[in-house]
Amino acid sequence: MTNTVPVSSATIPIQVRRAARNKRRVTPGRRAFTIINAIVLIAFALICVLPFVNVLASSLATPGELATRPFILWPETFSLDAYRYILSTPTIFRALGVSAIVTIGGTFISLVLTAFMAYALSKKHLKGRRVINFLVLFTMLFAGGMIPTFIVVKSLGMIDSLWSLIIPVAINAFNFVIMRSFFQGIPESLEEAARIDGCSEFGVFWRIVLPLSLASIATIGLFYAVYYWNTYQSAILYINSSELWPMQVLLRQIVIVASGLNASESAVDIVPPAQSIRMAVIFVATLPMLLIYPFVQRFFVKGALVGSVKG
Repeated sequence: MTNTVPVSSATIPIQVRRAARNKRRVTPGRRAFTIINAIVLIAFALICVLPFVNVLASSLATPGELATRPFILWPETFSLDAYRYILSTPTIFRALGVSAIVTIGGTFISLVLTAFMAYALSKKHLKGRRVINFLVLFTMLFAGGMIPTFIVVKSLGMIDSLWSLIIPVAINAFNFVIMRSFFQGIPESLEEAARIDGCSEFGVFWRIVLPLSLASIATIGLFYAVYYWNTYQSAILYINSSELWPMQVLLRQIVIVASGLNASESAVDIVPPAQSIRMAVIFVATLPMLLIYPFVQRFFVKGALVGSVKG
């Protein structure tokens, strides 16, 4: 007969806590790794942030300070003259309005089309699913090219129209793959239960799939919004009227005028601006995305990584 040592219930949590504390004990190697990791991440963050800080500081500096200091992080004398100037002309507001319309409308259309297509092609019973998926993925490797795309846009009558900035890029293959993979990860039992309760296919998509896919939709929406807001090449190719220029094209025109090159100054309704005015326009063009990103960034990692891993 073996003797057993009684162990009180009060000593078990203490032993568990001691074991956990020993596992969490920081070794010199782990401490050195943490310090080096923090230094590298802080340095990388500064590399990303410093150019933006320089743009903001330069937009608030005086012309004399800009002429004597090539890189400014904190202006000696603050001046709002650049912002007063760019906000006094309707050209900036018109370009911001065009960019806002293209971004909001384009993001909505792209999300609707991408979600419908991704949901349909995530179903294994869909006939021709493999062929359509292959055709979509094929565009990630081989694009149609600038000239064929221009011919298609012109033949559809979208030249000098805001539709030319939205329709040709309404569905992005990469975003489609992420959203399709996310839809494939949703348990089929949930959809079957909804169908038993009488939901149609659209009802299943609207009531079950979309509420479970908010992270993926928010992430893809951010991708689309950033792309539409930064629309530049398409506007250069398809937009002829200066009244329909988005913000990025107006920014390019301001840089050209500021550089003293041959540019149509009357088209942008400005005089050749100083360096501070150019920096102020860059800051105004960047600010909307900076204001939107904090509300979406919490979905970013979950929506992008979960969707891609499940695929």
